Amino acid sequence: MDYVAQFRREVEAFEGAARVASREAGSGGVALVPSCPAWSVADLVFHLGAVHRYVIQVISEGLIDRPRDDDFTYLSLPPDMAGWPDPQLAPNRGPLPAGLLDWFHDGAARLAALFAERDPAECVWSWSDEQSVGFWRRMQAIEAAVHRWDIEHSLGTAQPVDRQLAADAVSHTFQVMAPARRARQNAPAGQGERLRFRQSDGSGLWVVQMDPEDVLLNEGAGCCDVELTATASELMLFLWHRIPSDGLVVRGDAALLERYFKMVPPL
Repeated sequence: MDYVAQFRREVEAFEGAARVASREAGSGGVALVPSCPAWSVADLVFHLGAVHRYVIQVISEGLIDRPRDDDFTYLSLPPDMAGWPDPQLAPNRGPLPAGLLDWFHDGAARLAALFAERDPAECVWSWSDEQSVGFWRRMQAIEAAVHRWDIEHSLGTAQPVDRQLAADAVSHTFQVMAPARRARQNAPAGQGERLRFRQSDGSGLWVVQMDPEDVLLNEGAGCCDVELTATASELMLFLWHRIPSDGLVVRGDAALLERYFKMVPPL
């Protein structure tokens, strides 16, 4: 998959939606983002822009250790930040400053160029077991798609995630995100629960078993306690805790889908 192209497309759509939100808000307050509780559109723009600049720092400096938590110079913030959202005061409902949107645009463009020029096999630090530029390409394409959906959803214009990227994001959830979420949040032990996720607009099939400590992925058939069938985009958004299972096709113990988010707590 061309993660660089996917990343470019999603961040461009994200920025376009943010500029629409800014025009619609005018001198009034920007919209809240229902799928990101306690954030406004301005908070979401700042969040994703900060993530981009964090990854730029890791890759451009070739870091093999985690960056310091007390050094924020990587953000390259402008001298004039009047009206910018304060993460400590979220949700920030004030107008969305043009400077914030320009700062986001610059960071997204720089990260896309960096992804394009670097070898995906190059070793750099990440919070995952996979320590490579390729990890960040995949992760940032997926995160951009999720947040693009978030901001469009706040405007009532949400479009589905690209089918190929969404299906990959489902695999990524079970391979990378679910184990990380369990480890970070001291999640309750699994008891061998088996969940099947079936893609209705493709051939994707994911069988997940929740062991006491591990999330085991077996892409194949087998007896399961519950099965959820939906488009790749819907499956991705459900697993990222963006949409409920209501309206999706559920067979078996539907309560187990809610328990899944206790065993794999959302970040």
